[in-house]
Amino acid sequence: MSSSPEIDATLRERILTSPETILDDRDLMGALIAANERSMGGNIVDLRGIAMERLEARLDRLEDTHRSVIAAAYENLAGTNQIHRAVLCLLEPTDFEPFLRKLGGEIADILRLDAVRLVLESTQNDSDPAVTRLGDVLRVTEPGFVDHYVTQGRRVPERQVVLRQTEAGDAFVYGEAAGWIRSEACLRLDFGEGRLPGLLVMGAEDPHLFTPQQGTDLLCFFADVFERVMRRYLS
Repeated sequence: MSSSPEIDATLRERILTSPETILDDRDLMGALIAANERSMGGNIVDLRGIAMERLEARLDRLEDTHRSVIAAAYENLAGTNQIHRAVLCLLEPTDFEPFLRKLGGEIADILRLDAVRLVLESTQNDSDPAVTRLGDVLRVTEPGFVDHYVTQGRRVPERQVVLRQTEAGDAFVYGEAAGWIRSEACLRLDFGEGRLPGLLVMGAEDPHLFTPQQGTDLLCFFADVFERVMRRYLS
């Protein structure tokens, strides 16, 4: 007389009728394979079981990669939509002051920035009242400042966009906000032949919003659009 427990007749009939329900259940199949290995004893190497374990591990890695790729795609799409909305906002104003106020207001909100500053180099001591009125977003400084700020005095290849983390922002650029800036994007601006360069600085309290490992294609596009709009005002 067998000492092994008998399976319920109804359950046995369901399994025989639809065996694919067990094959499709990973947890159940894993339990069956483990039970089979235990019944074989410790002195027998089950190559099929080893192969199954490796295939399961590989499947898990593929699923993790798949989820990471999808997450990155959604993040990139969200970033693209943000830049497109910001560009449309740039094109709305017809005067310089409203343009800069949008830069420090609505556009900063769209891009989730805590501070935005436009730095313009000038050979003159600009006493234009507009500079004072727009002091929360506009900075006017001497020639050479842009290059020194972006490179931090080091000899490095020139790039249109530089992303970096920082312990604190520059006091001249950010003013009172400098103490809580933890990452920034520096966008070089070329206003055309015969004009001094400019710099658009985007600051964030989040230290991970801008890091050197991130791509810069979208910010390069934003900088290109910003240059063209600025050339219209400068002319």
